Amino acid sequence: MQKLVKGIHQFQQSTFASQKRLFERLTKGQHPLALFITCSDSRIDPSLITQTDPGELFIMRNAGNIVPAYGAVAGGEAATIEYAIGVLKIRDIIICGHSHCGAMGGLLAPDQIAKLPAVKSWLGQAEATARIIEENYAHISDPQALLTATVEENVLVQIENLRTHPSVAAALMRGDVKVHGWVYKFETGQVFAYKPEQGQYVPLAETLVEPKEVPVHLPAI
Repeated sequence: MQKLVKGIHQFQQSTFASQKRLFERLTKGQHPLALFITCSDSRIDPSLITQTDPGELFIMRNAGNIVPAYGAVAGGEAATIEYAIGVLKIRDIIICGHSHCGAMGGLLAPDQIAKLPAVKSWLGQAEATARIIEENYAHISDPQALLTATVEENVLVQIENLRTHPSVAAALMRGDVKVHGWVYKFETGQVFAYKPEQGQYVPLAETLVEPKEVPVHLPAI
């Protein structure tokens, strides 16, 4: 706790003082660039890995970066998503899983969460992920590789759940929003993005490379 209190004092005296205009501007409202849905794991800092300032990310966090299908759970996730689309007019939604995810580990080993009824119930929202792994990844014997596959598949499952939310479905149909699936490897700092056309995750840097313009050769006059 002492570290947290000390950090608050340092923030007020240094960071806040040097960015006072930014924080004053934030009192007039927020205009985030994206809705960032990720795990509650303490090893992930969305603003740090994206190098964004306060006000630039609308963040939703929970164990396993889970998005319950619309109407499945009376929780805050649906309200957060609806507000992001309907009020903040966010145009990009990112669902970001991460390496060594404890929630996905619990999904693979239910006995580990047998005495955690709330956790067990919550992970029921990722039952499709568990079924995909059980029926399609039986050939993987390495526990770490299986966990990685679970993390990756879970992001895709949650994207499908996200599409069941009316505000998202309508915005997608209008072309007003894009959905992105990411996996963050915290031990290397790498971020991988799912490319639907390739059916696999690729380093995010590769998705940012703009295609070179092809020179147009006009006929001589």
